[in-house]
Amino acid sequence: MTPQLLQDMTPQSTIDTLITVFGGSGFLGRHLIRALAREGYRIRVGVRRPDLAGDLQPLGRVGQIMPVQANLRYPDSVAAAVRDASVVINLVGILYERGKQTFAGVQAQGAGNVARAAAAVGARMIQVSAIGADAESASFYARSKAAGEAAVREAVPDAMIFRPSIMFGPEDDFFNRFGAMARISPFLPLIGGGETRFQPVYVGDVAAAIAAAVAGRARPGTTYELGGPAVRTFRELMEYVLETTGRQRLLLPVPFGLAKFKAQFLQFMPKPLLTPDQVESLRADNIVSAQAQAEGRTLEGLGVAPTAIAAVVPGYLWRFRKTGQFRSRAV
Repeated sequence: MTPQLLQDMTPQSTIDTLITVFGGSGFLGRHLIRALAREGYRIRVGVRRPDLAGDLQPLGRVGQIMPVQANLRYPDSVAAAVRDASVVINLVGILYERGKQTFAGVQAQGAGNVARAAAAVGARMIQVSAIGADAESASFYARSKAAGEAAVREAVPDAMIFRPSIMFGPEDDFFNRFGAMARISPFLPLIGGGETRFQPVYVGDVAAAIAAAVAGRARPGTTYELGGPAVRTFRELMEYVLETTGRQRLLLPVPFGLAKFKAQFLQFMPKPLLTPDQVESLRADNIVSAQAQAEGRTLEGLGVAPTAIAAVVPGYLWRFRKTGQFRSRAV
């Protein structure tokens, strides 16, 4: 099918809509770009290194997706990236700090820069935050997420905010990390005893929820909490990893205090296995609140049926089995 024929089949309303996405080259970003491109929108992707974002362009038609240089710490570059946009989406987030990439600079001030730029051009704003964002949290990460939400609301009161729980998918940094660890380590650590509760959500469902908001199916000025169909403790998730990878490993409870001490050293790895701030984050559950459920501020409220872990995760964790795609007794 030719690009011209595809354009002829796309509603004119979406062809005329330019969306700027910051952080579009990341885990969630790639799924969202694909979902938006499928609907026919023109997409400008703001990234720090456009030369490394060439893999995004094949997700749409020729000329439909255009990476541009933008750094959330520099308001002028943000303003240039949102010029003429009808919708602005900010996905940018970091899990640990490095150099100038700090929680305050990226997740608080950076989100504010994006929102002010969106307000200046009259664009609708969608901010992706995280369940657990809390101005009173002991975690710098959680406080910066809350500060980012506040900055967005101040600049664009009608902005829609999405707070996902931990996201899973073929490129995730959760199940893949512990699957790899189970392959070489005699044990998996249970921080704080493994009682922290999570509600893992499929990255494709989060992308679908954001796309629904772009299409006008979300309430302006609303904060949505996105979780999967089941709540699991950290221990239960580790047990699932071991069952799926066919490994028998010790599940070792590690008190928060000891975990934080060890994280003081682990945080200096090129890609930290654990940081002291992440230990603090694990003290609080990461699940959709009862209030959000009652008010329909969830995936289901946006018309998205949550995908179960079992429907997706075995399809990529098999590579950590000793026997690959074939099942065998635990080893």
